[in-house]
Amino acid sequence: RKKLNEPVALRLRYRPTKWGVAEDRLFNAKQRLDAFAGKSVVAGVDYNNVGGSNRPSVLAMGGTEEDPLQTTFIRFKGPAAQKTFVVSHGAEKISDTQWAGYELDRAIFALTNQSTAPPLTTDSEILWMFEKVDDDTVKAKLRIAGYLNAQSDTLYFDAKNRAVSLQDYTLEMKRISSA
Repeated sequence: RKKLNEPVALRLRYRPTKWGVAEDRLFNAKQRLDAFAGKSVVAGVDYNNVGGSNRPSVLAMGGTEEDPLQTTFIRFKGPAAQKTFVVSHGAEKISDTQWAGYELDRAIFALTNQSTAPPLTTDSEILWMFEKVDDDTVKAKLRIAGYLNAQSDTLYFDAKNRAVSLQDYTLEMKRISSA
């Protein structure tokens, strides 16, 4: 609780693609986890080729080797790893200066040592509302809703597909020079 309402500074990166702007999930996953832990906890992040979001299909559609994919694999500095899948996503332009979007994610977190503990599966709904203030500033509201998962939560059916946790953030993003 002592960190409640305390600002967290982190850098995020987005990449232009043939289809618009996409989150650089490799860079951003490490930045977010390290920033919220208050120290370096991520050893590395890689993309995984799965389903329709894989490097060969991106290239076949005219994309590039640098285009982000939707599934990441995170190796932590301790004996743990996490795979995160984007299950669904969408966006809507509200006005010339406002944009809203959502993403449904499933993450599987597992120990990588000799532990026999089963993996932990979590489902999250991420909701954004962005507003362009000027050419270098965007303000946003971010809500993360956490849901129980039938694969790892005995209370899944009691929750009746309702969020069991809500996290709300206010964001102020500033363009930084690339030099």
